Amino acid sequence: MKKITSWGKYPVVESEVITPASNRELSTSDKAISGIGRGLGRSYGDSALSSSVIESSRWNHFISFDAESGILCCEAGVSLDNILMTFVPKGWFLSVTPGTKFVTVGGAIASDVHGKNHHVEGTFCDHVTSLKLVIADKEYICSKKQNADLFYATCGGMGLTGVITEATFKLKPIKSAYINQKVIKAKNLETVLDLFDEYQDITYSVAWIDCLSTGKSLGRSLLMLGEHADKGELKTHKDGLLNMPFDMPSFLLNKYTIQAFNSAYSNKQLSEEVNSIVHYDPFFYPLDVVHNWNRMYGKQGFTQYQFVIPKSAGKEGLTEILESIAESKQGSFLAVLKVFGEGNQNTLSFPMEGYTLALDFKLTDKLFGLLDTLDEIVRKHDGRLYLSKDVRMSEEMFKSGYPQWEEFKKLREEYGADALYNSLQSQRIGL
Repeated sequence: MKKITSWGKYPVVESEVITPASNRELSTSDKAISGIGRGLGRSYGDSALSSSVIESSRWNHFISFDAESGILCCEAGVSLDNILMTFVPKGWFLSVTPGTKFVTVGGAIASDVHGKNHHVEGTFCDHVTSLKLVIADKEYICSKKQNADLFYATCGGMGLTGVITEATFKLKPIKSAYINQKVIKAKNLETVLDLFDEYQDITYSVAWIDCLSTGKSLGRSLLMLGEHADKGELKTHKDGLLNMPFDMPSFLLNKYTIQAFNSAYSNKQLSEEVNSIVHYDPFFYPLDVVHNWNRMYGKQGFTQYQFVIPKSAGKEGLTEILESIAESKQGSFLAVLKVFGEGNQNTLSFPMEGYTLALDFKLTDKLFGLLDTLDEIVRKHDGRLYLSKDVRMSEEMFKSGYPQWEEFKKLREEYGADALYNSLQSQRIGL
């Protein structure tokens, strides 16, 4: 038994950690290997925590690559970091990437991760052509045409349909490792929402929001836009130069320090608009430069609260959320707003057409009351929470936000996955 936790450092559990030497061990073992799949431990909550976890760290090999089409086949334990280091010099990039490169392909599929380009290019799984899934002692090849029910449930299914062992997906061609970036100051929420509409055809867009600003400055933001550059070296990233060597004292992160940071960050850009050329690493992965950055929240850990609400409710819903946070004085050190395009057919996939806001909060006793209040606002506007970030969502909140939950649960029962693959999260939300 071993103590393990998530990136949010909450909760900490005793678990049997199973690390098969190869994915073939899963389907050839005399006894079905049960537990929840786990990659690099970058999910924020308890979706990859259980009394037994199956680590994919030793399934980290590339299988094939078609240099004409950009189709890559690899084992599920391969990290996005490894893909970038290998294929950027060859002129290929991830079609969709989340805000960290330190996640596995299996984890990216299980969470159906999204990035700054969802409004034009969808989720990671929208570029997956097939995957291999082990349930008990049987291996399934899944795609939109073969075992389609398993494919749509596994993409975004949080590892609850079985263990993903391999995947085939498409990379996108690039001419440079650099990004043409435009950063625009927005004086408030209404302005930044208008700017998202104005630049809706730009491939990458994300806004940092000051969630403690109030009044006419409510939702003041920096909108960052980007396109892959046509010129520049195909130069890979370097390892992060900084490290957080220990847990910061919790009292250092408070409403005053967060407010000071937000003001400084908001005012760091003097001009209303700045155009520059930046490497892909700081553009897509600004936090990866600091190893163990989660330690800055202290020993108690943190949680990220990420929700999506329909576009029609965007201004009203986001205003209510930001006003509630400002009133509580429990500011988020990191508040990131993105626009989603249409959702896909995956049973439990998070994105829907609308706005998604991700907020990092230090864990305190009074935080959960605020999050319950935010739940009410999200639910009132027909939104939902992201399972990959969640650590405290109620069963009622989950089922109201994911209307296909019954279909998902029946499929688990049909294939016998419900008896083998469970997490603390799945038990909490009634799956």
